[in-house]
Amino acid sequence: MDLNDDNPARAFEQRRPRLLRIAYRMLGVIAEAEDAVQETYLRWHQADRSAIRDAEAVLVRTVTRVCLDILKSARVRREQYVGTWLPEPIMDVVEGEDLTLSLMMALERLSPLERAAFLLHDVFGQDFDVVAAALERDPAACRQLASRARAHVREARPRFPITERRGHEIASAFFDASRSGDVNALKALLADDAVTYTDGGGKVAASLVPIHGQANVVQFFESLHQRLGPDFFQCVYQGLVDGLPAIVAMDPKGGLQTTAFGIEEGRIVEIYIVRNPDKLERVRRFLG
Repeated sequence: MDLNDDNPARAFEQRRPRLLRIAYRMLGVIAEAEDAVQETYLRWHQADRSAIRDAEAVLVRTVTRVCLDILKSARVRREQYVGTWLPEPIMDVVEGEDLTLSLMMALERLSPLERAAFLLHDVFGQDFDVVAAALERDPAACRQLASRARAHVREARPRFPITERRGHEIASAFFDASRSGDVNALKALLADDAVTYTDGGGKVAASLVPIHGQANVVQFFESLHQRLGPDFFQCVYQGLVDGLPAIVAMDPKGGLQTTAFGIEEGRIVEIYIVRNPDKLERVRRFLG
């Protein structure tokens, strides 16, 4: 059914989940993505319906432009952010999308236009004519934007992907080793060039800079074990966070943190820890 019918509200709602996914991948924050979709909804209702020939393209173009406007101010806020900024964790994974947290972090290093061109074309399957209209650039320029983004994403994409089951086994083994302070087990699980990112947002304790190298990452988790003891964090959920094997843990006061693992050739290359409570409310609701 074409969206250009007599019930624009129903037509929009059919596309809302897709628009929200586009907005989240652009912005990395669910609340901002929801705001972008709501603004798109308002503009959709104000549009001249007689001038709409391809409603899907109109909605994609609108949400993209709204996200680009939001990114202008969001980038300023992120520059002022306390410590490392990580995307807000989401617990559900959309079938057919392989844009994991690792790849989203790679996209963070791109310009907003490069990010939009890649997401719209490579992830959400939009023709370059639609991408060009959304970005107000010609199709050739959008192809170049997507190509540059693709090169960065290719570097971040795992060359030797593992099964989901094996990923969860490694995540569980790392959680157990970190709680027990087993230094040898931690070393065996970590790649030599492993990096740990922690996002506390200035609200809770977290490393303000990324921790690079196997020895430094081991020392970081060993010091946590010595300071907090083995029973401080309890695993309350194991599954996927933004497409990566992850553990959700709770401290004695009910504080949550998500720990997601990027894994290459059976060893952990990236650890993403989100502790900022502002980013974990939806995780808490997911857990019930």
